[in-house]
Amino acid sequence: MALRNLMARFGAGAASVDTVLDRDVAQPGGTVSGRVVVVGGSVAQDVEEVVVGLQARVEVESGDSEWREDVVFGRTRVGAGFTTVPGERAEMPFSLQLPWQTPVTAIGGWHLRGVHVGVVTKLVIAGAVDPGDLDAVTVAPLPVQQAVVEALGSLGWRFKHADVEKGRVRGSDLPFYQELEFAPPASARRVNELEVTFLADPQGVDVVLEADRRGGLLTEGRDVVSRLRLSHADTDRARVAGALDRAVRELGARRGWGW
Repeated sequence: MALRNLMARFGAGAASVDTVLDRDVAQPGGTVSGRVVVVGGSVAQDVEEVVVGLQARVEVESGDSEWREDVVFGRTRVGAGFTTVPGERAEMPFSLQLPWQTPVTAIGGWHLRGVHVGVVTKLVIAGAVDPGDLDAVTVAPLPVQQAVVEALGSLGWRFKHADVEKGRVRGSDLPFYQELEFAPPASARRVNELEVTFLADPQGVDVVLEADRRGGLLTEGRDVVSRLRLSHADTDRARVAGALDRAVRELGARRGWGW
């Protein structure tokens, strides 16, 4: 028995945990629900707590180095203070609300490469390797976010890439933010790319527009930023396209560069 207890501390014969989602698709501001299933291992173990949270893969830059790390947000405790019985099964329901600024992982049914969000579950057992589980969640855009992406496409901006970066921008609620990168239309000769960040809340979304200006022979390129406020009801693509076009052109006019 002593050997079994020792092995369980290192994970062999320990209790297992599995998270079963009711649905693996959600939107920012929505909820993801399911149940945590804990099955006792070969020995009884005292569980301090069972914690469920959301996890995002983020890019971190420091000096000349760049790497990725997993950041957990929106944690909640679903169970605590019980002892597992060998072979016995226990189920604990849970419901997590996705923050409004949760990164979008798919647009138009296409997964955004490099963007990952999931539900992570930790079974905390004193003195033992914590068994855990990770289940991917597809975060679909809000209707207004989808309208912005489609409107940019109608204006000739071509989607290039998406990433989630560690850090904050003005108005962000999470310790990271998402950028969607777009290549310019042929008419935008002075712009390398347009980066779009959505800062959503219950009333609508701030669309942060960052344009990377091309440098000339005697001038350096630089980034310039503007914001456009939209409500959740702003889903008409033509109207959104007009607002975006004006915002980007005004951004250029303020900085002394045009198309």
